[in-house]
This record gives sequence, structure tokens and C-alpha cells, in this order.
Amino acid sequence: MQNIKAYIFLVLCTLFWAGNFIVGKVASLFEIPPFSLNFYRWLIAFIILFPFTHTKITENFHEIKKKIIPLSIMGFTSITIFNSVVYYSLNFTQVLNGVLMISTIPVLIIFFSSCFTNEKIKINQILGVITSLIGVLIIITKFQLNTLLSLNLNKGDLWILVAMISWATYSIMVKEKKINLDPLALLQTLIFIGLIFLIPFYLYELHNAQFLKLNIPVLLTVGYVVIFAGIGAYIFWIGAIKIIGPSRSGVFLHLMPVFSSLMAIFLLGERFANFHIFGALFILTGIIVSTKFK
Repeated sequence: MQNIKAYIFLVLCTLFWAGNFIVGKVASLFEIPPFSLNFYRWLIAFIILFPFTHTKITENFHEIKKKIIPLSIMGFTSITIFNSVVYYSLNFTQVLNGVLMISTIPVLIIFFSSCFTNEKIKINQILGVITSLIGVLIIITKFQLNTLLSLNLNKGDLWILVAMISWATYSIMVKEKKINLDPLALLQTLIFIGLIFLIPFYLYELHNAQFLKLNIPVLLTVGYVVIFAGIGAYIFWIGAIKIIGPSRSGVFLHLMPVFSSLMAIFLLGERFANFHIFGALFILTGIIVSTKFK
């Protein structure tokens, strides 16, 4: 019964995160500024979480002070950069492109771990990284080699690459720099640091008259990214990990591109082209090869 509860949590969690890409695309259609959207997303989340986290943060302030550099890098890469860049990139590229490329992050983490930590990379992991990257190239170039040779690449796809690198960096920091904080207190700390880094980007958008207008689409968008893609998904994720552990939970992340792709096709009318199919096959094969076979 507990396992079923964890599986329900994980399906809801990945569904909420998948919906974040759809909402990000809708935000671009309504010209919602990406950094402003991300700023208010985390500001409201910070205010909601504050009553539940401030005591633990105060009690463990010595740990925060001791680990301020890794915490700053983690806050910048996860809170400031990742979602801002995803929201910005969806102004220029399809949701399908974004979610399929983002799904290579587990393989990218393996590659970065071998480069920047003491973790040894195995031959199957090398093959997995290469196979997944071929899938990414297929999606970026749309099967047209001259696009790659002329460097006439879609700006949105290139920014998705930045988001991928940002989240992979954050994930490695979480693994390597073990922070002795309660999960919600850690999230609140990262939100606070990420918001500080977000302020200049938010002010830049204000300076360029890119305002977050108060209308129904904006309120629904902000509400979704705060309650569902932000706090709700994170609570479900933590709850599932407590029941069945991180390894078994991590497998469910592969549902995210499936959910996002289906929503993009049925809700946004995006078309699943041949290059998406071949790219997805290479990415999926790379993930399987790098994480499953010993």
C-alpha cells in the first residue's frame, strides 16, 4: 500500500513538472517576461514556506554559513538560471524540443561527474553519453546536417543546452557537497539565494518595460508554477523518496518527457516530426545504456 502511495506521488510530481513546460510555452504566447515569471514564482513560494522553515534555518544557520559557496552555486544554477532559461527558450522553440533535450540530463550528470569528480566513467556510460548527445543533435538540427555546419541553429534550442548544463551542475553539487539541512529548509535557503541572483535580471526586464501584467492568464500561470510545479511537486517528490528511496524514484523522471510531449501535441497542437522520433529513440537508448547495463 505504501508503494502504491509513492507511485501516485511520483506520477503526480512528474505530471506537474511536465506541465511546467506547457505553462512556460503559454507564458511566451502571452508575452510574460521569463525572469519576472521565475522571480514571482519563487518569491511567492518563499513566502508560503517561510512559516514552516524559518525555525530550522535559524537553528542550522552555522551549516548555511559554512557551506555558503556551494549553496550559492546550487541556488544560482537551480533557482535563478534553470527555469528562467527554460521559460525564455520556449519563446523560440517547441515544447517537444525542450523536453526531449532536458531528458538527457541524467546522462549529462554522468559525464560531468566523470570530468569534475573522482567518479570513474565506465564504457557503457561513455556509449550512453554519445548516443544521447546524437539524439540531441538530431533534434537541434532537425536531421539537416547543413544546419549544424552553417551554425544556423535555433536560439531556443541553444538556451535549452544552457538549462541542461545548469541543472546537471546543481545535481552534482547536491551529491558532492552534502548539506546537513532538512529538505524544506534546504529548498528555502536555495530559494532565498536564487532570488538574490534573480533581482538584477528582474530589474533589467522592468527597465525594458517588460512588466508582469495582472490578468487571468498571468494569474493562472503564476499560480500553477508556484503551487503545482513548485511546492506541490517538491513535496510529492520528497514524500516518495522517503517511502521507496531515491533510486527507484528517479526512474519515474523519464515519465516527464512523455507527459510533456503528449500535452504539447494535444493541448498546443505541436506536431511530432520524424526527427523527434529518431532523437527520442537515441536519447532513450543512451539513458538505458548508461544507467542500466553493468
